[in-house]
Amino acid sequence: MSKPIITVRLITRDELPQLLALYHHLNPIDAPLPANDVLQSIWDAILHDPRLYYIVVDVDNQLVATCNLTIVPNLTRGARSYGIIENVVTHPNYRRQGLGTQVLHYALTLAWQKQCYKVMLLSGSKREETLHFYEKAGFKRGVKTGFVALSPEKL
Repeated sequence: MSKPIITVRLITRDELPQLLALYHHLNPIDAPLPANDVLQSIWDAILHDPRLYYIVVDVDNQLVATCNLTIVPNLTRGARSYGIIENVVTHPNYRRQGLGTQVLHYALTLAWQKQCYKVMLLSGSKREETLHFYEKAGFKRGVKTGFVALSPEKL
């Protein structure tokens, strides 16, 4: 049996169905998606935005882990941007193999290359194991306090 080929890279346009399948593991009870033409239009806008990056781990041409990085322009800290990482997920069959860490390290490296002065990540998990995973990947707890406002409409 040959060793799997593992690649950490930016996503390609035709991989949207695989990305959406991965997102099902992130939030199985998510709101329904819009019609395919609307969804493809949103996806194309994302791919053409120079501040949005979708990072994936590809194992033998199958996407098994992902996160997205947004670079936000800023007028403080010497006008240096900051990054926000969201939607971190690894397929359950591929967890505990370091793939989630690889996707986060890729995102952090990209943010530092873009001269971000910090990168933020929020997690809804209260599980110590998950929080420790983020710490091992380079994030620190307790540096700032996170707050989230949710839309009053049901999403």
